[in-house]
Amino acid sequence: MSIGNSPEDDRPSIGRALQQARIAARLTVEEVSSSTRVRIPIVHAIEEDDFSRCGGDVYARGHIRNIARAVGIDPEPLVERYDADHGGRPAPTPAAPLFEAERIRSEPRRPNWTAAMVAAIVAVVGFVGFTLFSGEDKPSNTAQVAEGAKPHKTAAEPTTTKPSDPGPVPSESAIAAAPRDKVTVKLGASRGQSWISVKDHNGRLLFDGLLLEGESKTFQDKERIDLVLGNAGAIELFVNGKKLQDRFEPGQVQRLSYTKGDPEAG
Repeated sequence: MSIGNSPEDDRPSIGRALQQARIAARLTVEEVSSSTRVRIPIVHAIEEDDFSRCGGDVYARGHIRNIARAVGIDPEPLVERYDADHGGRPAPTPAAPLFEAERIRSEPRRPNWTAAMVAAIVAVVGFVGFTLFSGEDKPSNTAQVAEGAKPHKTAAEPTTTKPSDPGPVPSESAIAAAPRDKVTVKLGASRGQSWISVKDHNGRLLFDGLLLEGESKTFQDKERIDLVLGNAGAIELFVNGKKLQDRFEPGQVQRLSYTKGDPEAG
């Protein structure tokens, strides 16, 4: 009687699955390292199923999640497989017993009866002194005040609160009104997520990371914008107020440059 392998035995390892997804997304190890902030040697080690360089299980799980998102696959099955291969997740630390909290609770303060008695004596003495030094004509004066004009009540002026000015709402008009003396590029992830890298004409990095589906970002420079799109088919491009026609396939890596005036790929 022979025992065949189960379907789970035919699955690629964690590192192999991440490597295959990266190659399918046409990303290099350097590009994955740049977008996830995971050092290049650690990315190589994880693709070889060597997690000893991660610094512990918590960091290993985080690296697996970040790399999986960067290459466009679901990280949770890989994390679950890592937990199964490494003894599972650690049990949560139980809460401290209630009696420990009762032990450190401060005792309630006792009322200060001496201070209360002194305050009462001072109040009585003050009242007696006020009564003795009041003149006999005090009631008549009080009556005159009562018979005089009624006190005028000043109506409280209503206070108005000036509403805060609403912040600017980004819209397509901001792209349509792009200044002519600058190059303006808007990237919108309308058909999936994509890793992108954006630099100005001096080579200074403006953005490097993952643009999730539904998100958009706008960049400006006085001379040139350089782009690297990891999944160009998922990106909508608006350059200098004009939308470029879709011409890229899903998973296609593109390196583009745009300058002032009519959009033209470099």
